[in-house]
Amino acid sequence: MTTSISVTLSHQDIGHGDPVLILHGLFGSKRNWGAIAKKLSAHHRVISLDLRNHGDSPWVDGMDYRDLSGDVAAFIKLHSLGPCTVIGHSMGGKTAMVLALTHPELVKRLIVVDIAPVERETGFNSYIEAMAAVPLAECDNRADVEAHLSDVVSNKMVRSFLVQNVMRGGNGFEWRINLAALDAGMDDIADFPEPKGCHSFKAPTLFVAGAASDYIQPHHLSDIERLFPKANVTHIPNAGHWLHAEAPDVFLKEVIEFLKPF
Repeated sequence: MTTSISVTLSHQDIGHGDPVLILHGLFGSKRNWGAIAKKLSAHHRVISLDLRNHGDSPWVDGMDYRDLSGDVAAFIKLHSLGPCTVIGHSMGGKTAMVLALTHPELVKRLIVVDIAPVERETGFNSYIEAMAAVPLAECDNRADVEAHLSDVVSNKMVRSFLVQNVMRGGNGFEWRINLAALDAGMDDIADFPEPKGCHSFKAPTLFVAGAASDYIQPHHLSDIERLFPKANVTHIPNAGHWLHAEAPDVFLKEVIEFLKPF
């Protein structure tokens, strides 16, 4: 585990009303959630964050969930948002769960998207190696970058998602994610560091799983119920791990229903 001070996170802030924070997953950014944020902003103030080493946020050492959740806790306190609703997908979902368990006073409601509070091997080191090996100086467009990834990343949807992290810099294309830090922190990203002596998070919680995904399995329910006793688990039919992109209308319906006033 690497311990580091919290970093100032880049964010997008739209809408008015009760605040809702959105935390993206590994290789993601606040931009991936733009359409969802826009829809939710009709009735809520929606703040989408770039977690450390992603998007426009700083590059630093440390990808432990204590560090990640510490960044978010510092953001909530800095902007006087607590208690607020937090939505987290995958890595962002684990970040949100650790935040809720360690700083329950900052979280009003919790929505965890297709991840369980358990350790899970990611298998994504090969993606990082492939991304690092792309000769960006020889690429004229994102299609060229995607072509270089095709041998390792066979799923076109995943390739397109990864290539969203390419941007034009002063000397051509460059990655907007810190590949070295993610590679070094992959064991921490796969882990779930249940806080020592932590109590359960007793506020309303919704777990939204993709029915075609295996990230939340039946044997995970005991851990979910133990740590989040007010949790409901729902499944989006025919959707995989990126269910908010694969079935946005169904996902939004579940979220909006959950966000109705108590």
